[in-house]
Amino acid sequence: MSLLETRDSQPVCRALDECLSARPELRTIAVFSALPGEPDLTELTCLPRPGLRWVYPRVDGEHLTFHIVADPAQDLIPGAFGILEPAPGLTEVQPSEIDAFFCPGLAFDPQGGRLGRGRGFYDRLLAQARPAALKIGVCFAHQLVPNTHSEPHDIAMDIVISG
Repeated sequence: MSLLETRDSQPVCRALDECLSARPELRTIAVFSALPGEPDLTELTCLPRPGLRWVYPRVDGEHLTFHIVADPAQDLIPGAFGILEPAPGLTEVQPSEIDAFFCPGLAFDPQGGRLGRGRGFYDRLLAQARPAALKIGVCFAHQLVPNTHSEPHDIAMDIVISG
């Protein structure tokens, strides 16, 4: 199976659900629309979880903005790079309001290093986050590597959750 083929995202969603259940103080969660080779978190975002709001990114030039998405099937449309993004008109949420960021990546290491896709969107975003905001790397088990060779500008993850 190539790394771009579809993999079972349910174990990743279950692990993230357990993480959220253990941290009820997390109320606003930044999530992502999966690209090929990334866990699809739609199942998780559709679980009933009163009081929690999911925010998805939209590419705005060289930055990401986040918007509340209540129904991914209705609220997400193809956007930049062919990635599903929040439709126009959905409420924007500032990075300072986000309690946890679920971050995609090509690879993660035990030190919290994250290898992104090279455009720096998440590193720029996470540099604006509240210091207390939880940064969670999300991946499949095969994406865990001994060392991502992080650079000084790379923002480390607090936790890496795989399945």
